[in-house]
Amino acid sequence: MTSNKNAAKKQGPDLWLLFSVLILAGLGLMMILSTSAVMAERYYADKYFFFKRQLLFGLAGMLVMYLGCRINREVLYRLRYLWVAAALALLAVTVFTPWGYAAGGATRWVSLGFFNIQPLELAKVALVIYLACFFAFKQDKVKTFSVGFLPPTVITGLFCALLLLQPDFGGAVYMAGLLFLLSLVGGTRIIYLFSSSVLAGITAVVLVLQSPYRFRRWFSFLDPFQDAQDAGYQLVQSLYAFGSGGIWGMGLGEGRQKLFFLPEAHNDFIMAVVGEELGFIGVSLVFIVLGILLWRVLVICMSQSDLVDRFAGLGMGMIIILGALLNLAVVLGVIPPKGLPMPFISYGGSSLLVSFFCAGFLLNLSRSR
Repeated sequence: MTSNKNAAKKQGPDLWLLFSVLILAGLGLMMILSTSAVMAERYYADKYFFFKRQLLFGLAGMLVMYLGCRINREVLYRLRYLWVAAALALLAVTVFTPWGYAAGGATRWVSLGFFNIQPLELAKVALVIYLACFFAFKQDKVKTFSVGFLPPTVITGLFCALLLLQPDFGGAVYMAGLLFLLSLVGGTRIIYLFSSSVLAGITAVVLVLQSPYRFRRWFSFLDPFQDAQDAGYQLVQSLYAFGSGGIWGMGLGEGRQKLFFLPEAHNDFIMAVVGEELGFIGVSLVFIVLGILLWRVLVICMSQSDLVDRFAGLGMGMIIILGALLNLAVVLGVIPPKGLPMPFISYGGSSLLVSFFCAGFLLNLSRSR
């Protein structure tokens, strides 16, 4: 038994997972240089402005990934309520204090002067750690409503309420998605999941109907070309980008949509430019790498003997995979536009650092299989 334990401790990190992460991060740097140069030169007189910042975030992210790979997981689990409280406090700061930084009609960042933090990214990790511990330690009561279903729903509901106040409808949907997935594998009764999903759907419909902005975005999503110069503009330009790329793409740096046609070309809609410049082949490469990443997440989680490690690993993996799928669904016009970045590829420090931490946590688990 001792020899098996020692052998488990000596295992190296999962190289498939590591290489997948590095490929996505490298592609992200390359595409940010391509998509942001014109904008950066116009507004900052330095075409490498966004690239240099993302490179610094990437180097910091590598350090975060290393720390995540070496951190004592028991410390994270023991302090789960502290992480939840800190994440809720940061979300409250964005809504109720002058430190909240507004952009694009929503207050989703906390301004530190030289750097803006998006509390949603930290809230994802805090929620996953809390839910993993909850479902692992409450397995004997997870089928009950008052103990096994209500507490995680209330905690997630607090996160969603603060996100809706920003407003960040997409972020609230993201957090609800994490709750649903972890509740499903955690053993929550299907009837509770079904009932809460129906209630959440009704709430979403009411929120859309009560907000003229969301109402217009929903109907422009159904037929974006009907309002191609206003509510449907972003999605139309994204579809034009994909259509222009064809099989092989127009060539790296040769895309036209980034020339102030496609808003957020270096951020949420960067995958549209990937489709334009690298074509079907480039987008397929991203799908393949994400598929490898999902495969390694499942392998790593199933190899854990501790239930809390399994749930935490799955949750960290879903932060990356669910974020990628939602982003791709938006840029391809499958779901209404939401402000969701592409993990490792979109510009943004908070998203990149959290994505690297999730990868580091999974590498940590892979060392103790």
